[in-house]
Amino acid sequence: MDVRHLQLLRELDERGSVTAVAQATHRTVSAVSQQLRTAQRDFGMNLVEPDGRGLRLTDAGRLLAAGGVEVDTAIAAVQARWDAYRRDPGGDVSVNAFQSAAALLFPHLLATADERRISLRLDDVDPAESEFAAMTADYDIVVAHSLDGPRPIGSAGLVVRDLVTEPLDIAMRADHPLAAKRRLRAADVADETWLGVPRGYPFDSVLRGIEQALGAPPRVAQRLRDNRLIEHLVAATDCLAVLPRYTTRVDASFVLREIVDVPARRYLSALMRPDRAERLAVQTVLAALIEAARSHETASGPQAGRPE
Repeated sequence: MDVRHLQLLRELDERGSVTAVAQATHRTVSAVSQQLRTAQRDFGMNLVEPDGRGLRLTDAGRLLAAGGVEVDTAIAAVQARWDAYRRDPGGDVSVNAFQSAAALLFPHLLATADERRISLRLDDVDPAESEFAAMTADYDIVVAHSLDGPRPIGSAGLVVRDLVTEPLDIAMRADHPLAAKRRLRAADVADETWLGVPRGYPFDSVLRGIEQALGAPPRVAQRLRDNRLIEHLVAATDCLAVLPRYTTRVDASFVLREIVDVPARRYLSALMRPDRAERLAVQTVLAALIEAARSHETASGPQAGRPE
């Protein structure tokens, strides 16, 4: 039994196409196809079958792909024990975090990496929630967010570590009449104009919650993607916006206020393949991510930036 064949079947199972496997492993499509044919010959049965213009794994192929996960995890566990024996947490670790999470976590991560001789490759791709899990094929750690809980869509079979639950607050100009309130309710913002995000983006769920509470849609002047741009526009207009508490750079020009009768939070989690989660360097980076996230939670507190 060739372990490389198990690993190839695992890649096909997780990436979904021969083309994607070829791109990720820096091989040609024909080379991957040839290796699949060799694997089928060695195992003595069909491991893939036609699926439209592509291929998909048969039941036998999926069984062996699961074996590839087990093999890779076992190898990584032995490597982790060896690294611990040598007291060497160093190595290469790749991390992707969407932009606001990157602003929250990466500064502490870089400092930790310098201390522990870890070489970091950082990225700030911001996909749809349903795409975070698939990114673990290309990154050791993927920082994801979800509105429903710490385990995002599609993360079954992955190692998931809860980082922090971040409140989503209502941002407004510092001299806005609502800034005098310690906490807000949906009724307080019934007549306000909003700077929203595109429909389907996570923060839009807060406006949908306000709509359900009031029985009428909120008035949205603009729908924008960049939190930093929204911060500037909130400070310059009478519009309200939904912004994350820990990663919003509040200054004298605008404030954040908690809304208490509408679900307004997001869960930040770290997603990893089981084998990569075993690596000592990855565990070291994960611990730094957790420390960074929890430090912001403690520093901000439930009433940070609010009048007493």
